[in-house]
Amino acid sequence: MSLLNQRGEEDDEYVFSAKMDNVKNISLLLKAVNFKEIATCFGTENGLKVTVEDAKCTQANAFIQSDMFQEYNLTEDTVIFQINLSVFVECLNIFGSAHSPGSTTALKMCYKGYGHPVKVLLEEGGVITDCSIKTQEPNEIIDFGFTPSDVLNKIILRSECLKEVFSEIDGSSDMLELLMSPDPPYFRITTIGECVESQVEIPKDSEMIESFQCTTVAISRYKFSLIKPSMKSLAISTKVSIRTDERGLLCFQYMIKTEDGYTCFVEYFCSPEVDNDSDMEV
Repeated sequence: MSLLNQRGEEDDEYVFSAKMDNVKNISLLLKAVNFKEIATCFGTENGLKVTVEDAKCTQANAFIQSDMFQEYNLTEDTVIFQINLSVFVECLNIFGSAHSPGSTTALKMCYKGYGHPVKVLLEEGGVITDCSIKTQEPNEIIDFGFTPSDVLNKIILRSECLKEVFSEIDGSSDMLELLMSPDPPYFRITTIGECVESQVEIPKDSEMIESFQCTTVAISRYKFSLIKPSMKSLAISTKVSIRTDERGLLCFQYMIKTEDGYTCFVEYFCSPEVDNDSDMEV
């Protein structure tokens, strides 16, 4: 029996507590969104959502379903806290490469509520490490207002194909332009630099594309520097959904399989470059 499964006197004091037999199931997802230090965590009955933002232009959300945990307890409808994600990820990987063959690291997370730290306990081979991570006052999170009814165009591709596309285009470019259309060329990715412009066109009947739902011609540009952080999620995903709305707001949704076979999702929003007289409100 894992020592983490033994109840302590403080267990009834926590507003949120969770246990997981294999920490890799959560560390994989958190590494994918760890492009900034600070993250806001939302605990609900459905699971844990970890949100990271940059410059109010991009937002990544990692969804960790409650059924990925062997135990998952909340005493309130919603629990919100902000932590240093880099420190959290470092704690989750504290056993590092010292894993014994076939061994896994178990995790227990506990949080007493506002003003208290998040307590993280990790156990491997009977050895327990106890970490305490300070929480901060949560910042207001951007609501991009991106709903299914607002989606104009949606394309689902196998991740391997999109990785190949991005490996071929100029990574030093300033801008990335996406064209999505119900008519040829259907889907075009263009990178634009000071001296070079390169394009990749993908027809809707390409074996790269699993689903093609485009209702109108839409062309939007994004700073490539804002797109690059999403490559962490692309690297570990099996499929990716690319969606845009009428404002040009871009949403990548990455489907990720964990070591234990759970299917998880990371969403990545990016605001388009717009003219000064037509700035998008978010």
